[in-house]
Amino acid sequence: MRATLVAIVVILVAVVAGLIPRLRQRAELAAETRELALHTVSVVSPQLGSIAIGPPLPAEVKPWIEAPIYARASGYLKRWLTDIGARVDAGQLLAEIDTPELNQQLERARHELAQVEAALALARITADRYTELVKTASVSEQETAEKQADVKLKTASAAAARAEVRRLEELKSFARVTAPFAGVVTLRNTDVGDLITAGGSKELFRLAQTDKLRVFVRVPQAQAMTIAPGQTADLLIPERPDRVFTARVARTAGAISADSRTLLTELEVDNEEGEILAGSFAQVRLSGATPPKTLTLPGNVLLFRGEGPQVGVVQPDGRVELRNVKLGRDFGATIEILSGVGTGDRVILNPPDSLASGAMVRVAEAVPPEKSK
Repeated sequence: MRATLVAIVVILVAVVAGLIPRLRQRAELAAETRELALHTVSVVSPQLGSIAIGPPLPAEVKPWIEAPIYARASGYLKRWLTDIGARVDAGQLLAEIDTPELNQQLERARHELAQVEAALALARITADRYTELVKTASVSEQETAEKQADVKLKTASAAAARAEVRRLEELKSFARVTAPFAGVVTLRNTDVGDLITAGGSKELFRLAQTDKLRVFVRVPQAQAMTIAPGQTADLLIPERPDRVFTARVARTAGAISADSRTLLTELEVDNEEGEILAGSFAQVRLSGATPPKTLTLPGNVLLFRGEGPQVGVVQPDGRVELRNVKLGRDFGATIEILSGVGTGDRVILNPPDSLASGAMVRVAEAVPPEKSK
């Protein structure tokens, strides 16, 4: 009996010893089959990018203040005292105009004023006398009222004559052409003996203030949102290739021009040393721009389906999630992604057309964006 039990135990041990390796092999085979059944994918994460600043933009350099100077008094140019390139102070005499006709008008107006003032004085004396006589009934009240009204009329005439004299004196003062502000004379368009007409279209001088300059540049619409007052920019002058001048954005037009789809931007630059000539052509590089960050992905991550462009994102458990994305600009090798993914997502490269949400995949080593194709 005991021998029988021992034999049975030996047989059972042998059976178990033979089944365990087979079961283990079967489990390993099943696991390997499941592993091989998973699709192996390469993934990439979205990278932070920025709006490209682009090449330098053409710009125009203008004086801080510039004004043409015209004549306000008619006559002949008596003399000029400053020529082009001369630096002048505010109020400095630039030229003198001989105004014989205006002189005669002013003298006549002064004589007419004296005549009116004499008539006014006589009218006042007469009015005062009539005021006393009416008390004794020597004159009528009607005559007295007429004399009082005559005083008011003469007073108004005297005021008008004085105003005319002041007007002509003001015009006479314009015979001295002076600088309205400190600056440089950039144009002299007259000479001694020239006939000067008040209000004419011929400018005598042109004055510019160049210690500080304005720079006007038209920024393309793609960069318009990156421009803000106070930011810096590099000003490049073709004739000064060895120098880079620092400019500052002062203001913008605040609206895109419908003609060119550009934003008119004004910059300021110091020119104390006179190294930049007003009116020059220049280039502006907006080095201080702070464009908003954007996400980019290789172009071979996209699936184009009826729902729109999609990408496959691998979840931590290995399952695939298809997400709709909103595309921005196409940079060739990469595409701007406006929404749908984040910097920490693992996006499948070269996804198969049969990829579906919920599918299990095996992730290979991540491929950097610049090495992906």
